[in-house]
Amino acid sequence: MNKDEIRCMFNKISNDYDFLNNLISLFLHKFIKGQAIKSLNIKADAKVLDICTGSGDLAFIIKKNCTNCTIFAIDFSDEMLTIAKKKYPDIIFLKMDALKLDFDDESFDYIVMGFGFRNIIDKNLALTEIKRVLKKGGSLLHLDFGEKNFASKISDFLILIAARLFSKNFDAYKYLIKSKETFYTPNELIDYISRYGFKCILRKDFLFKVISCQIFTKY
Repeated sequence: MNKDEIRCMFNKISNDYDFLNNLISLFLHKFIKGQAIKSLNIKADAKVLDICTGSGDLAFIIKKNCTNCTIFAIDFSDEMLTIAKKKYPDIIFLKMDALKLDFDDESFDYIVMGFGFRNIIDKNLALTEIKRVLKKGGSLLHLDFGEKNFASKISDFLILIAARLFSKNFDAYKYLIKSKETFYTPNELIDYISRYGFKCILRKDFLFKVISCQIFTKY
């Protein structure tokens, strides 16, 4: 898929997105996201950017766990942003492409990405932009599917069953499973991101390593 096709796909699945996330994760995805954000130890008065925010859950969790933080949450899907703004009206949501971040150099203390990086077509450019807008010594959190193990295969099977039963866009979930299978393993991702001036300081896995969180610092 190209970028426009991926944007169209997320627009189409936006109404099913939260329901299926709850169902597929057995209502654990918000807990996992919360644990990942707590691992960042976000300082008071920090400036935080949530890239590929989707329906806004990570941004909301940051707001709950951060004192007086300024949070910007961006996505390129209009329909996802519409849902996010309805759910969390107190958060600043902006339509923006991760490949062209409309922020000054070294604007943010923290940047987070949850379940979005693997769907960015030009990952090299995205990392270049992330490095540009993140302050030196700032932290980058990446959260997504993890190891390609037996538990992961069971997860894939359950996702496809749930999508077949409850979504009108089964092909979109087939694509998401494919993108998961072809994406970097956590260790491969750590090596890849480290080439862009980042150092991994923490990896945390969840649900038998089906989900993995990595935290980097920019040096």
